[in-house]
Amino acid sequence: MKFNIYTLGCKVNTYETNVMRDSLKNKGYIEVSTEEKADISIINTCTVTNTADNKSLRTVKHAIKENENAIIVVVGCSAQNKKESFQIIEGVDIILGNVGKSSIADYIEEYINTKKISIDIYDMMKQTFEPMILNNFNKTRAFVKIQDGCNNYCSYCVIPFVRGSVRSKLKEDVLSEVNSLIKNGHKEIVLTGIHTGNYGVEFEDYDFAGLLNDLVKIEGLERLRISSIEATEINDRVLELIKSNSILVDHMHIPLQSGSNTVLKRMNRKYTKEQFIKKIDELRKIRPLISITTDVIVGFPGETKEEFEETLETIKTIKFSKIHVFPYSKRDKTKAADMENQVDSISKKERTKQLINLSECLEKEYMSKFINQEITFIPEMFKDNYIIGHSGNYLQIKTIGKKEEINKDIKVKLTTMEYPNLIGCKVDAN
Repeated sequence: MKFNIYTLGCKVNTYETNVMRDSLKNKGYIEVSTEEKADISIINTCTVTNTADNKSLRTVKHAIKENENAIIVVVGCSAQNKKESFQIIEGVDIILGNVGKSSIADYIEEYINTKKISIDIYDMMKQTFEPMILNNFNKTRAFVKIQDGCNNYCSYCVIPFVRGSVRSKLKEDVLSEVNSLIKNGHKEIVLTGIHTGNYGVEFEDYDFAGLLNDLVKIEGLERLRISSIEATEINDRVLELIKSNSILVDHMHIPLQSGSNTVLKRMNRKYTKEQFIKKIDELRKIRPLISITTDVIVGFPGETKEEFEETLETIKTIKFSKIHVFPYSKRDKTKAADMENQVDSISKKERTKQLINLSECLEKEYMSKFINQEITFIPEMFKDNYIIGHSGNYLQIKTIGKKEEINKDIKVKLTTMEYPNLIGCKVDAN
């Protein structure tokens, strides 16, 4: 039987999609693209915003339309949060929340045998870490999920309710998975989780810095990337590891969310803008050209024009290399949903546009620093006689090349910027 998978949302979903893919392939199922007809269609959903929920619903309806008589499986955060929305869609056969993805083949085979609709939504506050091991991925970059859940309860965020409390993968399992991926030819490992830097909080004598320390010692690992980390979790031990290990790449994604202290307080974030800036300064003393990317929410309840201007000034001070901008989305169960002075949609759109424009300016400013510099990147795709991929600091680079050079270390001298790419000429390895 043929299957396809639609993946929405974060890198954790990407990882979990690949676990489901592995599971089905190991049972003899054949994967096809989402543009092809399938006997089984899986939609891994996201609920981080109202837009994500709506996109999840549209994707499910699209999959049903495109795959007549297929088994339709809906999994993930939106299914966990709003199962009723999917139950009423004719054609949905299996609904799983955030438990059971690793057993996806069993759910499908049970449906094939019984033809009974299956809905399994568990209380996420009572879950332990669901063991997931990934054996296959693209050869360039492999995500490894090291933890799940979040205990922060930022006032805007529904994720703790749909992912549950923090729980971590055993260090032996993480190290085993990474070793296996490297032996299978992967060059870069990306550590991911819902609250990645909080890994090991429930362990007595092992934490995120301890895990990093063990990972950088693994033979054959060329790059280690952290998908996202809170500024408060970049402690002295993490900074020392960044200072002493070139395997940890020159890129960190550190969510700011707002550059206004009054907004940060309403968001229930655990730092001030001054503390955030100080942490970035500490990083740049160690790695002067490190790429710092971030997330920012605009139009949070009560955000005044002055608070937004304060955020703009904070961002200009920090000089991020890229900003992911999210208009505030009202989420049920969260404290922010009940706050007064909800910002109107027009203001949110205007502020979003301003921040996106600022992000592009800052991104180009960062990229320009590398013109006429030599840099190594790993091509991920071949198109129109170009090989295209990312450097350690996540610059997107293009150079004339061959398909056979995908997943090879390629050294180039960067010559021009064609946003969002930097164009390079190969440097003779000899």
